[in-house]
Amino acid sequence: PTRRSSDLSLAVYCTAWTYFGSIGRAASGGVWFLPIYLGPTLAMVLGWVVIRKMIRIARVYRITSIADFIASRYGKSPLLSGLVTLIAVVGIVPYIALQLKAVSGGYALLTSPVYLTEMPGRHWSQDGAFYVALALAGFSMVFGARHLDTTERHEGMVAAIAFESLVKLAAFVAVGLFVVYGLFDGLEDLFARARRVPALALLLRLEQGGEFAWGQWFALTLLSMLSVVFLPRQFQVMVVENVRESHLRRAVWVFPLYMLVINLFVLPIALGGLLYFGPAPMNAENFVISLPLAAGQQALALFAFIGGLSAATGMVIVETIAVSTMVSNELVMPMLLRTRHFRPDAGHDLTWVLLGIRRAAILGVLVLGYVYFHLAGEAYALVSIGLISFAAVAQFAPALFGGLYWKGGSRRGALAGLLAGFLMWVYTLMLPSIAKSGWLGTD
Repeated sequence: PTRRSSDLSLAVYCTAWTYFGSIGRAASGGVWFLPIYLGPTLAMVLGWVVIRKMIRIARVYRITSIADFIASRYGKSPLLSGLVTLIAVVGIVPYIALQLKAVSGGYALLTSPVYLTEMPGRHWSQDGAFYVALALAGFSMVFGARHLDTTERHEGMVAAIAFESLVKLAAFVAVGLFVVYGLFDGLEDLFARARRVPALALLLRLEQGGEFAWGQWFALTLLSMLSVVFLPRQFQVMVVENVRESHLRRAVWVFPLYMLVINLFVLPIALGGLLYFGPAPMNAENFVISLPLAAGQQALALFAFIGGLSAATGMVIVETIAVSTMVSNELVMPMLLRTRHFRPDAGHDLTWVLLGIRRAAILGVLVLGYVYFHLAGEAYALVSIGLISFAAVAQFAPALFGGLYWKGGSRRGALAGLLAGFLMWVYTLMLPSIAKSGWLGTD
């Protein structure tokens, strides 16, 4: 059971983005949802040697987070670990917002079937997404900030994430089978009908409006390949929570197989929704729930929502636990230990202080996610929000790989690279996403 949990916990990569956003992406771009899953598959199949080396280093040096890992390769630099933590916190805020947007949208659709487009902005006290954020904060505190563990491993959390991975897979496949064999007469019938509609026939081609965009395909694949290693939650389940190195050999084929199965029905559901609803103003990202509802299958729609909720909850729990560990270990505690009251020779028990810091960090990250959702969430599709976070954590790649394989790498160079990349990310991705929502002038 431990081995299976370890393998399946890697599927925390498949969040509400996979569950809802991929269908929206497929409905507008056809097979262009694939690079997001091709990258992680290639990373596991081709890059397992790198991951194995990271696991070995983490075990020897008792690594507790990706910030700790990068800093340990450059003389345990507190400044470097603090910068990595800051980038991680700011970078995953859009991803948290993505989960809140997906869950609140799915719940609104389930409870009010007339919900067709995005709901207008509400005051936070009347917004269900705000209370979803608080509930997720509570779950995360229960799973990851109830007690301290020197290894920073959470076996109960890993088992819960593995179960959640099975739930979301079963729900998504159930909806896919219903669409293909319940609403249509199999895949052949579905694709034949799609080919007869010129707009849908274009979705079955790699070329979208001309030549194939190799550059964009490569960039998306590379971003997702890096994200499966550098997202705090992925580093947590892949490296920190790893109990035995032998688990990696099994994960090398289990994780790609999981990715294959959960993506089999993405394009069929997208095409099925476009054919079934026609020109009606339906949000394609909600097809996984709106199709069963429209066909009178309320139980299946509820199961689909539970699958989406599982996908979002699993991601938020692991991500906030990983980030709260970084915030307490790399930012707050180093500052507190410099004060007279919290010096190591003062003899104080810091257990409750650490737990309080982590709980506050979990709540703070989720509130930040809600604020971003409130500011920019309505202006972007789920996939676009997710890619903003992918680009943020990709900044870790040069410093981490340089530390692993380049003896000439220095702390100053790592700091300069991370800072330059982070500022570029803020200017070209974070600020435009807020400006697009109208909260900042586009000038």
